[in-house]
Amino acid sequence: MGKRIVVKIADLTKKHKISLRELSRISDVRHAALSELANGKRENISFSHIVKIAEALNIEDIREIIDLVDTKERNDS
Repeated sequence: MGKRIVVKIADLTKKHKISLRELSRISDVRHAALSELANGKRENISFSHIVKIAEALNIEDIREIIDLVDTKERNDS
């Protein structure tokens, strides 16, 4: 079993009642990057994006943006 980081963009937009496009506008992070993160198509996020999102949404706890979760091994039988 390992760990992986989950970026909680969908949770943030729902909690703050804004669209991805609005989050992109206020955070100055490309809409395409936010969309890929929200849909699980991108597995990495830069520290600068985390900071921009935190500043845009007045977030002080990084765990609102990212989380570390356990993963199951893919070869479970």
